[in-house]
Amino acid sequence: MNNKKVVVGMSGGVDSSVAALILKNEGYEVVGVTMNIWQKEDREEIERKGGCCGLGDIEDARRVANTLDIEYHVLNFKNNFKEKVIDNFIDEYKNGRTPNPCIACNRYVKWQTLYSRSIPMGADYISTGHYAKIAQNEKNGRYTISMSDGGHKDQSYTLFNLTQEQLKHTLFPLGNYKKERIREMATEAKLTIAKKPDSQEICFIPDNNYGNFLKDKLDNIDQGNFLDIHGNILGKHKGIIYYTIGQRKNLGISFGVPMYVKEIIPKKNEIILATDHDLYTKGLKAKDLNFMWVDSISKPTEVFAKIRYSHKPTKAIIFIENGELTCHFEEKQRAITPGQAAVFYDENGNVLCGGTITKAI
Repeated sequence: MNNKKVVVGMSGGVDSSVAALILKNEGYEVVGVTMNIWQKEDREEIERKGGCCGLGDIEDARRVANTLDIEYHVLNFKNNFKEKVIDNFIDEYKNGRTPNPCIACNRYVKWQTLYSRSIPMGADYISTGHYAKIAQNEKNGRYTISMSDGGHKDQSYTLFNLTQEQLKHTLFPLGNYKKERIREMATEAKLTIAKKPDSQEICFIPDNNYGNFLKDKLDNIDQGNFLDIHGNILGKHKGIIYYTIGQRKNLGISFGVPMYVKEIIPKKNEIILATDHDLYTKGLKAKDLNFMWVDSISKPTEVFAKIRYSHKPTKAIIFIENGELTCHFEEKQRAITPGQAAVFYDENGNVLCGGTITKAI
């Protein structure tokens, strides 16, 4: 034993289960915790919707904890999850932006709240099944998130806004592995979830129908005008909550050429449509910045930028004025989306900083 205690957030999936397995094999005292985030108490409703941390996932996590012979708890995170993730998600769509709820969940639920709840348990660290690494800058002592060895499974993008204190008390045991090896390890350990599929949807919208979810939460959803880039009215949209930048399908009207959502203007309740060519822009603005590898950027800096989870890092130059970040890409990028995160890496895959996109420029 290394006399260190780590609380592992266990979702009932393969990744978090193997994270607990690895940490136990490394000699940590491991405590498994499942975060109960569901807003409804009705068992049939929860089972019908499924999703992360539903009742079935809790039972899967409990079985894994029993197999690993580790302490296990289910903790109530409902109020925190509603305030920091669901309410924020609704507000962002209402204001014409497209949020990434996983980023908010990581910062405010999986780290801020989980760690505060873990301290009374005597925890030295918390851990999750994310594919990422933590590095420390030898020059200034700061911690950062680094890209994992997991290839397309790398999740460093969704972790850009963790604080220095959170990083100091975090372990990422999957950072050196690919997904295929993680499943092999689960099978070798005879974990019942070894072949369980990965969850692909947002946990609180398992059917992936954002529109229906938002419609149930909002009182009035007003129709408005579709416009072209010259201001000409093209038709009516059914409400800005149903659309996001780059969208082509389900516009409700047809044209002689493919048309896409280029811009959403909530104050006027208008949506600008354009051809694919018009979706490409040279840069972006971002706010709500979080610094990792460095504590500030005082001059134009060459970086590799990601503007969405699946985006391949691309060369860019960033600079900051009055707390606002400006990014100029080496090559134009498609469908830069307000509300999404822009994350900036150095050449070694370390996160320098990141923020929330406010507009394309």
